[in-house]
Formats: sequence, C-alpha cells, structure tokens
Amino acid sequence: MSIHLFGIRHHGPGCARSLLHALRELQPDCLLVEGPPEADGLVAFAGRADLAPPVALLLYAAAAPQRAVFYPFATYSPEWQALCYANQNGITLRFCDLPQSHRLVELPADEAPDQDEVREDPLRWLAEAAGYGDTETWWDHLVEQRRDSLDLFDAVAEMMSAVREAAAQPLSLREQQREAWMRNTIRAAEKEGYERIAVVCGGWHVPALAARPSAKSDAELLKGLPKEKVVATWIPWSYGRLTFASGYGAGVASPGWYHHVWARGEEAGLFWLTEVAALLRKHDLEASSAQVIDAQRLAEALAALRGRPRTGLDELLEAVRAVFCQDSELTLRLIERELLVNDRLGEVPGDVPMVPLVQDVQAQQKRLRMPVRADAVQLDLDLRQPAHLEKSIVLHRLAMLGVAWGRRQAVHGKSGSFHELWQLAWEPEFAIRLVEASVWGATLERAANGRAIERGSKAANLPDLTALMENVLLADLQGAIGPLMQRIQEAGATTPDPGFLLEAIGPLVDAIRYGNVRGSDTAALGQVAAGLIARACIALPFGARALADDAAAILLRQLVSGDHAIRRFQDEAQLDTWYDTLARVARLEQSHPLVAGRCARILTEQQRWTSEEAALQLSLRSSRALAPLVTAQWLEGFLDGGGTLLAHSDALWGLVNDWLMAQSADGFIELLPLLRRTFGSFTPPERRQLAERAASGESGHGRATATAEAEVDRERAMRVLPVLRSILGSAAAREAVHGE
Repeated sequence: MSIHLFGIRHHGPGCARSLLHALRELQPDCLLVEGPPEADGLVAFAGRADLAPPVALLLYAAAAPQRAVFYPFATYSPEWQALCYANQNGITLRFCDLPQSHRLVELPADEAPDQDEVREDPLRWLAEAAGYGDTETWWDHLVEQRRDSLDLFDAVAEMMSAVREAAAQPLSLREQQREAWMRNTIRAAEKEGYERIAVVCGGWHVPALAARPSAKSDAELLKGLPKEKVVATWIPWSYGRLTFASGYGAGVASPGWYHHVWARGEEAGLFWLTEVAALLRKHDLEASSAQVIDAQRLAEALAALRGRPRTGLDELLEAVRAVFCQDSELTLRLIERELLVNDRLGEVPGDVPMVPLVQDVQAQQKRLRMPVRADAVQLDLDLRQPAHLEKSIVLHRLAMLGVAWGRRQAVHGKSGSFHELWQLAWEPEFAIRLVEASVWGATLERAANGRAIERGSKAANLPDLTALMENVLLADLQGAIGPLMQRIQEAGATTPDPGFLLEAIGPLVDAIRYGNVRGSDTAALGQVAAGLIARACIALPFGARALADDAAAILLRQLVSGDHAIRRFQDEAQLDTWYDTLARVARLEQSHPLVAGRCARILTEQQRWTSEEAALQLSLRSSRALAPLVTAQWLEGFLDGGGTLLAHSDALWGLVNDWLMAQSADGFIELLPLLRRTFGSFTPPERRQLAERAASGESGHGRATATAEAEVDRERAMRVLPVLRSILGSAAAREAVHGE
C-alpha cells in the first residue's frame, strides 16, 4: 500500500501536464482531489464533451443561497485533468477537502473559501532570491513552462516544507481543520484496501499530509463542527473570473496565455505572436510576418540575457510592445484583453442537476437562440417582430430578478418605442442570483411576477411604484399588474406632495406607451394616470408656497418632468386643467419665484400666454417693493429652458434691461452668481444673440433703427462691457461689440 502526494498550483498548465504524466506512471486505484465532498455525485460529468471548461462547481446553503462558494476549473487546471483521468480509466474518485456543509454555516471574517491562496505570498522570497520581481513570473518559468517531469512534485514538497517551517504566520483553526479532514479521508481510503492512493492538493498542504499526526488529534480538531444542508451543481465559468483582477484569490494573471501554453506546449510563444499579428490585422492595424519573426528573435534574446532557459510571457510582452505597439498603451491593452485574458464562457449539459428556474431560463435562451457569452455583444431588437419581442421580455424579466444579463443602450435615429438596443454579457455570479430568485417561482415568468409583487409591497413612495409598473409592463408580467395597480391607487390617494405626484406620472405614461407597443391592455393604467394628474393639479398651488430654495429646486425638476409627461398623455381635458393650474401658480404672490417663473415659461412656450402676459408677471416680480433676489429667482425659473424667449420679446428684454440697470453696484455683485448660472445655461448661439442685442443699445422699448457703422456710438457701447463680461463671459461680450 502506498500514498502519493502531488502538490500542484491551481490552474497551472505545467503542473497539469506533469500530473498527467505521473498518474500514467503510477496508475493509482484511488484518486483523492482537493475539493468539496458534497460534489462527489457530480464528478462523473468531468470529461464529457458537453461539459466544456471553464466551468465551476457551485455550492450553496439550501436555506440561504446567497451563502455560496465556487470551485472553478479550466482545461489546464491540474484538478480538472485528474478528474478526467479518473473517469476515463474507471478509477475511484473522491473530493477530500473539509465539506462546505461545515464551512457555509458561518464564514469567519478572517477566512475566504480558498484561504491557502489568499494568505500573504509565502513564495515571494524564493522568487526574489532567484532574481524575479514577482512570484507569478518565477513560478511560470520554473514550473508551468517546463517539460513533463516526475521530479517536479518532490521539489514542490521540499520547497513547501521549507516555506512552512520558516513562515511566521500561524495556521488558522479552519485551515487546520481542512488538513485534518484531508488526512482522515486518506485514512478511510487505506482502510478500504486501496493499494495506490494518489492525492492531488495545493502544494501548501503537502507537508501537512505527509507528516501524519494521530487520528485522535485530528478527531479533536473536527469535533463538534456545525452543519448545514448544501446543494451542489455545475455552472459555466469564464476566464475573466479566473484573473486576479476579478477578485478570485486562487486565480492566475493571464488565463488566456495559460490556455495557449497548455494547447501549444513548447511552441506556445511563436503561435502566440502569430495570434497577436492576426488580432492586430483584424482591427486594421499594421502587423506583418516579418514583425512576428522580429518579435520572436527579440523575446529569445531577452530570455538569454536574463539567463532564462526559454522565453516567457514577460519577454513576449516586451517584444510585442517594441515591435507591434510602438509603445502604444491602447494597442497593448487590446492584446491583453483579447489574448492574455481571452475571456470565454464554458458550457454545462442540460442533465446536470439544477433548480427548475435555472432550467427554464436555459431552455428559453436556447429556444430564442440567445447564446450565453462572457464577452459583450450587441442585440438590436425590433419589437414589431414576435421573436424580438420575446427576447426583450426575457431580458426584462431577468432584470426584475436582479440578473442584469442585458443592459439597455441609448437608441438614436430609429423608432423609439418599437426599438431596443441591448448589450449582453453573462457573468457566472448570475447563477447564484437565479438560485436565490427560485423562491419566487419555478419558471422565469412566475419568479418575475412574484418578485415584482414583493417589490411593490415594499415600495416606499409613489414614484417608485410607477417606475416599477413601467418595468412590469416591459417584462409582460400580467400577474403583477393588478396588485401593483392597487398599491399605486392607495399611495396616490394618500400622497399630498405635488412633487411626488408629478414625478410618478412620467413612468406611468411611459408604461402606457410600452403597453400599447406590446399589446397590453392599458385602459386601467390610463384611469390611474388621469387620477394622479388631477391630484397633482389640486396639490401644486398649495405645494409651491413657502418653499425653501433647495425644496423649490427639487420641485422645479419634478414640475418639468410632470409637464412633459402630461403632454405625452395626450388628453386635452387633462391638459387644459394642467395649464390652468400652472397659470394659477404663476400669478400667486405666495408661490416660490423659481417655480412661478418656470410655470410662466411653460405657458408662454405652449402659446397659452403671450409674451406680454409673461412680461406683466416679470414686471410684478421686479417691483422695487420686492428683494432683487426674488426677481433673479423668477428669471432663473423662466429662462431655465433657454434664452430664445428673452432674445425675441421686446417687452421681456426691456423689463430685464431696466431691472438690471436699476441695481446698485453692491446689489448687482450679490446677484451675479445666480445670473451667471442662469445665462450660463444658454447655448453659445443664444448667448451671442443676447450679447449682440445688448451691444446694439436696444432698451426693449423699441428696436434701434440705425444700422450703419457711423451711427453707432462706440464709446457708449464700450461702457456695457463690464456688465456683459460678468453675465455672459468675456468672449461673447467682445464678439458682440467688435462684431467678430
């Protein structure tokens, strides 16, 4: 009876190649692999063509799916190759790590799922002693690019023994328990009579498994461990999630490069440079065969200068930077993204045990021909086509469950409500969110309906409810419309804040538009929207009174949003009532001037008021009996939509001009920040037009008729420059006076 310990590095192609060689030489009858014993029933899938790495074992607590861990595998992961070898040769195969049923009960703050990789790097001093700047490069040259060698594992065991002896950091209790469980698993295999037991584990654990303490001491470490029911399954993984940058502690910096090393062996460097050239040509960048040869020679020369037996990734990247990129960071980042990471998503067969909701989502993805990919792809949908409409509904339902597989993009130049543009990118973490969402239903439609109803019951205010209703109609969740409608009616009846009422109208009107596009019955929604508009019209005159400036600014934004929505609602009776309400607010002395000014602007733009009526309101607001700040705030509200009205109305121009000229020097300086904010929001053509009119000397009480250069008093015109510079900026003032 013999026990053979193979210490490996997770996701190392050199370790995987040497491990396969060693297993073929040993021909074990029992193979123990570091991993969760709860997944023993899933190992039979390894090696099947329809389980294509990168994949991961997902384990989660049955009572709380958000408590979950992943065990990722790439094609070149030593553990994956061990699983495939065992299945191909009919060898007994078991995972031997501490079960997650003991670890998912409660994860201590100082522990992560793969703590042996998260600890401070114990090999750094070895890498530095060998002349390398980091452990990754050193290990890559020492192990991952070497030829098959059985001596590797003896060297790893000796190295790790020395490192553990020298390490000042004591092992945590959880790590001691993990290694105790591994030893107990080995003892169990011995008792079952296996003759050649192979153990594949992280190199850090080899010394602890070789020095076998008593079974009694290990039993003491494992005594009284809490336990919880755990569910395991296979899920697709991605190379992007194997990188250190993604936060996965046992990852590698360049998973795409390691895939290349695994597939190409000793010729990996040359083939990789060829792929660099192909990638650059694909993006219309210069890359020739001669450059490939030059880069290969440069990389080999760098390796020789550094005393390294073969070219590594560092030498290749330096050669690529010099030969292909000409020190362009953008080109180098393209190569790093496409070839060093080379993000790809694995595949999982349909007969892998999984929750019904996940099965339903996968079935719909397959039926609608929506392939799951890790890289971002564009999806252009015309909702008038039934297949496109179904895809849109699936994406919106997933979004309701918190699975943001698709992200809406801005649409330009196409029919808005009939057109959607999405960017799709699947993330492995979505598997957990679907498991969590399975409490709402076994199918995507049921789960999304249940989640929408639950969100509606907890929504804090009316705008949140109407925004949710818009999403419900986009996702075609008929089961949630009734309960949500009732919540909106209840909240609308008890909401006195006119701002909340106005803010809630927009999403509801949009929901009616989307419902029409998608064939939904929106008559009831129309009644609710009409009720909210009526309540907003009643509440606004009272809500606009005695407001602080900050509250008035918020109400102004809500007023603009509500105005746009009411006009989109296209109900003439409601629109007349709305404009009557705005006129009432504009004329009330108690209304905050910022809000009153905006109401006057809307009425003037929509031709419900003439410019003379607006000028009358301005004259009342610019009375000497009122503080100048009141007039300035009214102007800010009135001019917030642009300066066109002021430029084309003699009456308004004259009033503003007279009011400004009547201000004292100190009063003008006090108003200057607010005036600059107001006039600064105008477009450059509007500012130029206003500056030209001011420089022409027009008072607004009658346009100047003199246009010849000789009739312009330039000395008088120059006097206005300081005021123009303060309000419009120096460039516009100079242009107006000099005619530049």
